[in-house]
Amino acid sequence: MHAPLHPLLYAPDCEMLEPDEAETAAAIVETLRSIMETTSADYGHAVRSVHAKSHGILRGELRISDILPPELAEGLFAHAATYPVVLRFSTNPGDILDDSISVPRGLAIKVVGVEGERLEGSDGSVQDFVMVNGPAFLSPDAKGFLRSLKLLAGTTDAPQVLKKVVSAALRGAESLVEAVGGQSGTLKALGGHPNTHILGETFYTQAPIRYGRYVAKLSVAPVSANLTALKDARIAVAGHENALREAVDAFFATNRAEWDLRVQLLTNAETMPIEDCSVPWPEDESPFLPVGRITVLPQPGWNEARSRAVDDGMSFSPWNGLAAHRPLGSIMRCRKPAYDMSADFRARFNGCPIHQPASAGDLDL
Repeated sequence: MHAPLHPLLYAPDCEMLEPDEAETAAAIVETLRSIMETTSADYGHAVRSVHAKSHGILRGELRISDILPPELAEGLFAHAATYPVVLRFSTNPGDILDDSISVPRGLAIKVVGVEGERLEGSDGSVQDFVMVNGPAFLSPDAKGFLRSLKLLAGTTDAPQVLKKVVSAALRGAESLVEAVGGQSGTLKALGGHPNTHILGETFYTQAPIRYGRYVAKLSVAPVSANLTALKDARIAVAGHENALREAVDAFFATNRAEWDLRVQLLTNAETMPIEDCSVPWPEDESPFLPVGRITVLPQPGWNEARSRAVDDGMSFSPWNGLAAHRPLGSIMRCRKPAYDMSADFRARFNGCPIHQPASAGDLDL
């Protein structure tokens, strides 16, 4: 049992628009578009501008707990239920790099068959959660993120920049500073991750969302013993271009796995800012508490057919979902047009329409 929480109620004035935020959002979209145009010309195929390389594409189920206290029984989690889910494990530079160069990891979750009032422009009956294996974002706000993107995209063409930066990160901080002309803070989140098993990671939304009457950040953490044993477990990457894919595929050839989906409620507006997502919310003030369990049975961990169905045929966005889980803060607000552009660009370039599954029957994995 945890100590009673006293979460703050959501109010519209908890968000504060940045000056010229519309211009910042437009600039982010154009910068990401330029990266996609460069990489698409290089590959002959459009991939996401970030988290482009998938390492695990899995079908599972999310079971919402039936014994949640009132402050946790909100939105998607208001009632006990079981939903099919798609999990996509990924890394940033995509097919630009093989897995001998290790970078931060992402997890996108699509919960299928969700009913309720939807966010404007949100298609289908899904709830997406987009996460990274760290509790805080690399930039405090949208303007800071734009500066990071411009530094990355403006140095040279995107594939060579990413190779250069991540390789430098592996050599150490001084090399990373040199790779970006003396400005290291921008790209620290792009490289230097140890070559460990991706299934041992804990993932975070980093930025907040509405949680019904409240505000929260979410996390997914391994709970089955076979996953927790993979925390910090090294994998061999030498000579393995797709080491992470191979590791995920080998694991799920015989294993069942379980993760907790957890919620951290906002309880202190001063120590838990909404507009600055570079600040981790203190867990001693508000711990992450489980609200559901994700279970994945043995299955192929990754193959070309799954990649076509999910990498090309689906999009993941925090803005695909319920109004009860509206994304908050400038990073989240500017993500909406950026994610929309990315999905539209990929669909057009690849000639593969993006769709949102409506039920388990639509998940041909």
